[in-house]
Parts: sequence; C-alpha cells; structure tokens
Amino acid sequence: MAATTQTIDSQVHCYGKNTPDNPWIGFLQGPEEVSGDDMVKAMNEVAVDGALLVSPYNIYGYDPSYILRVYDKHPGKFGLIRPFDPESESISEEISEWANTPGVVGARIMLRDPAWQPDHPGLNEILSSSRQSGLPVNIMCSSNLSLFQSLAMQHPETQLVIDHLGIVQPFEPPPSTEPFANLDQVIELSKLDNVAIKISGAGTLSHRPFPYEDIWEPLQKIFDAYGLDRCLWGTDWTRAVLLLNYRQGVDAFRLNDQLSESERSTLMGGSLQKIYKWAPSN
Repeated sequence: MAATTQTIDSQVHCYGKNTPDNPWIGFLQGPEEVSGDDMVKAMNEVAVDGALLVSPYNIYGYDPSYILRVYDKHPGKFGLIRPFDPESESISEEISEWANTPGVVGARIMLRDPAWQPDHPGLNEILSSSRQSGLPVNIMCSSNLSLFQSLAMQHPETQLVIDHLGIVQPFEPPPSTEPFANLDQVIELSKLDNVAIKISGAGTLSHRPFPYEDIWEPLQKIFDAYGLDRCLWGTDWTRAVLLLNYRQGVDAFRLNDQLSESERSTLMGGSLQKIYKWAPSN
C-alpha cells in the first residue's frame, strides 16, 4: 500500500445535546455534544482525512437522523453506519433503503441480548440482507464472541467487522487488570475469511501513558493472525475522552516504530478503503 493512502478513522460518533428537541434514549460517555463541525475540526488538526461515522446506539437507538444531518453538511468527510433492530418486522426493507442512502457504507448489529441464539431470525435477516445490498456489517460483540462466531460461519458471504478489537473496553480509567484476557478467542475468529477487525479504542486498554507501549504485543498477535489488510485502525472517538485525547489516539499509531510506513498506511486507511469500498472525497 502506497504511503500516500488517506488516513481514515474506522469509528467516530457525533451527536447533539440532550434536549427536548433532540432527546437521548440513554447515555454515552463523552462531551455533552459532538457536532459534525467539532469532529471535522478534531480530524483536521491531526490530518485525518475522513472517518466512518457510526450512529451512537446508546443515544439514538436505531434512529440515524443525526448522522444524516452531519453528512449533509460534511459529505466528503464521513461514511455512514447505523445499527439495526433484530426485532424489527421490516429488516430487509430498512436495509435496502439504508443501502441506497447517500454516504452509507455499512450496517451495525449490537449483540446486546445474552439470550439471543445463532438461529435468531432478525440477526440472520440483517446479515443476509446486508450481503444482498453489498454492505459490510459491524458487530459489537465484545461480550458475545461465541454468538458472533456462529453467525459469521452461517453467513460466509457477508463481510463482518468486529468492533473495538472484540474486547470489552473501559469508559474511564483504569482498564481491567487483564484487558486482553480473551485475546485467544479474538484470534480464533481470524480463521474466518469473511471477518475483519477494528483496531479501535486500543489506547484505552493500556496501563501506561501515551504512547501506550504495553498494547503492542497483543496488537501484534492480532495483526499476525488477521493480516493488516483485515485490520482497521480507529479511535472510537468520543467514547474514549476520559482516557486519551484525539491526537493521542492518532499519534499512538502514526508516530511509533512498531509499524513500517507501508504497514501503517494499510492499517490507518488502506484496509478500510478495500473493505468498505469508500474513501473521503475532500
């Protein structure tokens, strides 16, 4: 991958203040508001060319209205991803409509219900409909890797992307004593050819200050298992605000000697362009 590949963040969030006109359904760690202007400013300050903008489930549930407004104002900066409700009775129509919306690059599933099983009709409909629409599916599965594995095996033609290393990450310091305790299970998933993985929020797992030297040994095991062409760097901004700032989330990967220039280029943008078939246009 050429060193001139654009730098693309695989996961950021934007949202408005919690007001009667813009009500939150829950809470997401971060500032009280992160507008599209705020996110673009943060990216421009550290020469990040674009990002995948993921509608925050904890704030808006399955409603992507806010990120659509952000895209209208900054269409060259963001590719759009929204979560879908596995209990919906109109999944195929919803995904078809989403796939035909300007700026859309993917769908998302939150494996939030521990009672869900691999034969859950809604989960399987999201995956099959996304394949038919050509959308990669991001899956938040850190607490349910076994279900993720079963679904990935049932849908080998659907491109799946593990969110946040497949590892439970903290919202505030400190990280758990053994943050990479389930690393072997994450690496096992690399055997499935349709699975890629976001290297997002990695700095929040460190017990050491920037540049987080203690994360590199486990990350290298993931890189070796998946290959860098299936690994996508990201910050998970703004969830990580109590643990690191945006510049640190970028520079921990950009300014280190763990990666060659070509490896860094692949990890921080090249692999994302291939998997999502998208790149910033500004």
